[in-house]
Amino acid sequence: MKRIQVVPSWSFRDSGGNQLNPQLFSLLGAIHETGKLTAATEKIGISYRHGWNLLNTWAAFFGLPLVNMQKGKGATLSALGEKLLWAEQRVLARLEPQLDSLASELNLEIHRALEGVSPLLRLHASYGYAVALLPDFSDDIQLDLQYKSAEDALASLNRGVCDVAGFHVPVNGREGGMSDALYETYSRHLKPRVHKIIKFITRRQGLMVKSGNPQKIAGLKDLVRKDVKFINRQKDSGTRALLDELLRREGVNSKKISGFADEEFTHSAVAAFVAAGMADVGMGVEAAARQFGLDFIPLSSEHYLLVCHNKTLKQEAMLRLLESIRGDAFQQAVLKLPGYSPDDCGEVVTVDKVLSS
Repeated sequence: MKRIQVVPSWSFRDSGGNQLNPQLFSLLGAIHETGKLTAATEKIGISYRHGWNLLNTWAAFFGLPLVNMQKGKGATLSALGEKLLWAEQRVLARLEPQLDSLASELNLEIHRALEGVSPLLRLHASYGYAVALLPDFSDDIQLDLQYKSAEDALASLNRGVCDVAGFHVPVNGREGGMSDALYETYSRHLKPRVHKIIKFITRRQGLMVKSGNPQKIAGLKDLVRKDVKFINRQKDSGTRALLDELLRREGVNSKKISGFADEEFTHSAVAAFVAAGMADVGMGVEAAARQFGLDFIPLSSEHYLLVCHNKTLKQEAMLRLLESIRGDAFQQAVLKLPGYSPDDCGEVVTVDKVLSS
């Protein structure tokens, strides 16, 4: 089925009402990647002349050049050019979960109108690269995918607001980084006699730093250095819970970490923050680091799991989703994500097995 996406678009307007073509962002990104205007214009499918005119028009608009060009040395972004590029990347990363949730609602209505009645499955889960693949592998069901924190997703499941919830636990359970607080939270929401766990994927979490690691950060203990600025995840995220526990185990005082109170809401938003030079290091999944050209220092691995009621496992929509995630096509797509692995994807296990491991 044809699916739509919701993508934000920038609009620049001066005091005189003049507006500019936001195609510039694609050109700046390509210049940053290739280091040459000729390669950049070819990459985004425009002529060299059009690209040159875009840069000149925007430079006149801002009163400053966006690209520095030297004969024989290619092209590099100016300070303003870099600010514009990373501003766009940060906005996209911040809005991604909300826009994808909105797109899911719209696609659901289109599906109902054009395809007739097909099995509906409501999935609430924390945002992640593998979860974001599911709509592309769910054409034979109505998948209502809404992004929530893990605890909110589990609460939605118990209220009957969704059919399936997504959450994550460290590999090796409590030995691998599950705090007492997180264990108690999951124990409160997960009922062994009522729920079943579906294994989904395993992913690596770690520190994201600028390419080449100019600050020579080796681990969590370096975060307290005065020359290191950190960017954090929000308090209700699984990544934050994992970080807090790892810091506790290594005896690192979070109050001494510069930037610990500064928060972003997705892995990609943290990566974009670091890539923009607004922080030296952040924590997230390896896929986010690679997406933004950052180096990655692995700290821990975690299982991303799905949970549903026993009766849901027998419903047609759930059976079709299980068939999809157990299939080679979906698992190959997961393997293309850096740091992701579809370990035992689709295997159904008990709550006790997950919480006691």
